Amino acid sequence: MSKHHVTTTINGDPVEYLCEVEQTLLDVLRDDLLMTGSKEGCASGDCGACSVTIDGRLVCSCLVLGVEAEGRRIETIEGMAKGDALHPLQQKFLDHAALQCGVCTPGFLVAAKSLLERNPNPTETEARYWLAGNLCRCTGYDKIIRAVLDAAAEMRRS
Repeated sequence: MSKHHVTTTINGDPVEYLCEVEQTLLDVLRDDLLMTGSKEGCASGDCGACSVTIDGRLVCSCLVLGVEAEGRRIETIEGMAKGDALHPLQQKFLDHAALQCGVCTPGFLVAAKSLLERNPNPTETEARYWLAGNLCRCTGYDKIIRAVLDAAAEMRRS
């Protein structure tokens, strides 16, 4: 089987890679590009642990083929912090203890960032609805929602 050459942008940087036609974007990110922040929780798009954005649209990278990234703009958890400065969402997840094992955390953070880019002042119900595609088996969801709403408030003040 021949590999396909893909040129894309990941977290603002131009990236090129070779991948098999059946290889998922999640596998490309983790195995080929060594961007291991996105996690494989289910491989069926049910848990959200592998959430990334493609051209600003929130997707499960386990459901996208690596070849489909050609010419696209991808954002992953690795691009969220700016150097040593955490994104407000990352800081609020720490402040609110909104994580335990950490498998779901990158997906929640990417999804929450996507929410706040579209709606900087979500209600609790809107936040819960937006994050319904992300599952956590450890913490429950209250601390996660509180962290997202607190980050939203801080970001509106900035």
